Amino acid sequence: MPTLSVLDLAPITQGSTASIALNNSRDLARHAERWGYRRYWVAEHHNMRGIASAATSVVIGHIAAGTSTIRVGAGGIMLPNHAPLVIAEQFGTLAALYPDRIDLGLGRAPGTDPLTAHALRRNLETRAEHFPDDVVELQHYLKEARDGQPVVATPGAGSRVPLYILGSSLFGAQLAAAMGLPYAFASHFAPQDLLDAIAIYRDRFQPSEQLDAPYVMAGYNVFAADSEEEAVYLRSSALKAMLALRRGTPIQLPLPVENFEAQLNLQEKAMLDMITSCSAVGTVDSVAMQMEGFLQRTGADELICVGSIYDHGKRLRSFELAAQARDKLATK
Repeated sequence: MPTLSVLDLAPITQGSTASIALNNSRDLARHAERWGYRRYWVAEHHNMRGIASAATSVVIGHIAAGTSTIRVGAGGIMLPNHAPLVIAEQFGTLAALYPDRIDLGLGRAPGTDPLTAHALRRNLETRAEHFPDDVVELQHYLKEARDGQPVVATPGAGSRVPLYILGSSLFGAQLAAAMGLPYAFASHFAPQDLLDAIAIYRDRFQPSEQLDAPYVMAGYNVFAADSEEEAVYLRSSALKAMLALRRGTPIQLPLPVENFEAQLNLQEKAMLDMITSCSAVGTVDSVAMQMEGFLQRTGADELICVGSIYDHGKRLRSFELAAQARDKLATK
């Protein structure tokens, strides 16, 4: 059976609030747990009017408190924004509260614009080039403390929260392979290097204490509905938001519109086609077929599904149908 998980951006819809978005996320996590999704991750983004998951570790605690078995984690923490010790303490605390349920995905991008990155860090000395060293330092804090160790993450030491390397380029693939960590590729919005990154990761993978064989997760957009037309209609909200973000004017998740793609110019359509090429849109049968094709192309061990849909009930239905598509593939 294909392994499915959820990547949630905690979308704030137009006219709504962060409070509603965060409670919707917890509700979706409860349903995802019942539908057999393996994990539920939230992403760190800043200065985005339509994303409520900036305080990622706090959101993880909110979701973990409302569920009981599904793994909950970060997809991911943008490590250059934080001191590794702080993240070790935060996720060590989460692991103490929710044992054997917390994941820590790590990225090297800021998750925001340069001005906001400066506001987060006060300076930019902690740059992306330091990311490998920061991952090693964080890993050190999460292991059992040694006698005489001068700085100990409390909570954190001995928690061994599993780490995942996130990326949308070949760099992350190389790092994940060298460190023997699972690799999650952001193919839901930057699919260009997906196949090359997977090949490099698998070819260069070195077994580690955490992982003895390569493990690939791939971001995958899913917009499922009871008709093909409705699925296309529901996706228009996410497409509008993506277009606004690429223009440098991020917005709250807007209402869907009929025939949205027909209104695009050729440049806009080409850009969105590229961004969303790793997607399934349609009914259970068509989503299962598209999902199967993607799995065959990539050999991914797990799909982490993204689906920002304006209406919460329709969003729940989309993830329910995606789970049904997974089950359909399992019977083939």
